[in-house]
Amino acid sequence: MKHVAVLKGGWSAEREVSLNSGAACARALRELGYRVSEVDVGRDVAQVLSALRPDVAFNALHGTFGEDGGMQGVLEMLEIPYTHSGVLASSVAMDKPMAKIIFEAAGLRCPKGLVLSRDELVKGDPMPRPYVAKPACEGSSVGVHIMQPDDKRTLPEVVQESAEEWLIEEYIPGREITVAVLNNKPLGVTEIRPKSGFYDYENKYTDGKTEHLCPAPLPPQRYDEVMQLALRAHLALGCRGLSRSDFRFNDNEFYLLEVNTQPGMTALSLSPEIAAHAGISFNELVRLLVEDARLGK
Repeated sequence: MKHVAVLKGGWSAEREVSLNSGAACARALRELGYRVSEVDVGRDVAQVLSALRPDVAFNALHGTFGEDGGMQGVLEMLEIPYTHSGVLASSVAMDKPMAKIIFEAAGLRCPKGLVLSRDELVKGDPMPRPYVAKPACEGSSVGVHIMQPDDKRTLPEVVQESAEEWLIEEYIPGREITVAVLNNKPLGVTEIRPKSGFYDYENKYTDGKTEHLCPAPLPPQRYDEVMQLALRAHLALGCRGLSRSDFRFNDNEFYLLEVNTQPGMTALSLSPEIAAHAGISFNELVRLLVEDARLGK
């Protein structure tokens, strides 16, 4: 019986979501017959894993340390195979400005943007409104702000988070589209329609706040096109296992916003929903990720 350590929790802003993802994955693994140890990740995670000696680590962490290459580096040192992307792909995907450089080099259309330090934000609007301000290294829309023309607040008044580096991008109106890729194969496309505002942290993780249209109501040619764009983004970063790419669809063009290398695995999560539409149950998705777990890249 394969022993799987499910890594969850951690200390990022996405701790609660990670706990939910981890609990769901641990439950699925037990139903599949694996021996499971649930690990609420703390600073002593290396010692905990050394004592447990699992065959595989299922990484259900989100955000800082879990998604940015930190946890992946620990697992590499301990020589424990793990799910999802490796150190390099994880760290680059989490660094939004660096990922943007790679996407554009791969010929993928992204919103125009610039990187500013926290101190530079006090100089006034860095580009005409509307624009988007987001921490350079966070996930799950944590700390994202849309500065609208009719907003009387200044950027320093809105941005209270402690991030030292910020990505400022032109705001692309239009439809919110997301694509899941599993083991270098695009699974399907969902359109996300928040009932109010934009697809921020609250709308992502509060039941009833957002409508998911799966499959996305796109013409077949455009549906296939965005699947291929997501695959190109996945491969450009060197991702493995499961990833999810987010796009805006405006004026008949797709704009890549980001790639998530540790997509949520909760009851409200998009990737399991897309996988289910492709005929892959939640338990089967978890099993595939565990069986694909390995060291390196």
